[in-house]
Order: sequence, then structure tokens, then C-alpha cells
Amino acid sequence: MKKEINVVGAIIIKDNKILCCKRGPGRALENLWEFPGGKIENTETKIQALKREVAEELKIDVQIEEFEFEFCRYEYEFGFVNLTTFICHLEKGVPRLTEHTDIKWLAPQQLSSIEWAPADIPTVEKLIKNGVGQR
Repeated sequence: MKKEINVVGAIIIKDNKILCCKRGPGRALENLWEFPGGKIENTETKIQALKREVAEELKIDVQIEEFEFEFCRYEYEFGFVNLTTFICHLEKGVPRLTEHTDIKWLAPQQLSSIEWAPADIPTVEKLIKNGVGQR
């Protein structure tokens, strides 16, 4: 039986653009783009995990909107990923590369110009359709 991995992703918005992060080589889903975030620890809520992950990965502080933007369950070779994404607003800091090899700020209509990790695609499609100002 495949393992279940519960993760959160941050749709970080600044000046109506969205932060996109490229996964590094030698990792699962290498060189694909994703929304920053990571695994939810047993003692954390989704929002607590997202705040921690963004601070660890990018060295920034974000304000996280309470509602869940999108949910996707995707079966990878290594297990099922249950990804919940949230709209976030950059509050403090400049994103730094600690785990990713590249970052881009893209407008919603530009999101299809890069190759996304499969679990992130439903969020990408919703952002392209609705923009960043609507659920």
C-alpha cells in the first residue's frame, strides 16, 4: 500500500504576480516547478505548517488567507500526495533559494509557460481561470 503524504503549498502574491519555485536536481520531481511548502507535521494545522515551511524554505514571512484555495490528491510512484494550497501575501523579506534552484514571479496568465509538478496543476489551472483576486 502506498503512503499518504499530506502537504501544503503557498500561492505567494506580490504585485499581482505569483511566486513559482523550481525543484532542484536529485530530488523527487526534479526540475519541475511548484508552489513552495511541504509536509504537515502531526502536531500542526495546515496553516501552521505552511507558515513554518515558507519561513524555512524561503526565509520570508507571509500572511495566509484562512480559506483553502484548492485541493488535489495525486498518485506518484512514491505515494499519494494530498496537496492543499492557500493564497498568501508577502509580508516581510525577499525570497531566498535554500531548497529550490530558481524562482520566478509570474502573472496568472503566464503560469502555463513553465512545467509544473502534477499535483500543482489544478491550482495552476484555477489561478489561470480566476486570477489571484477570486476564489
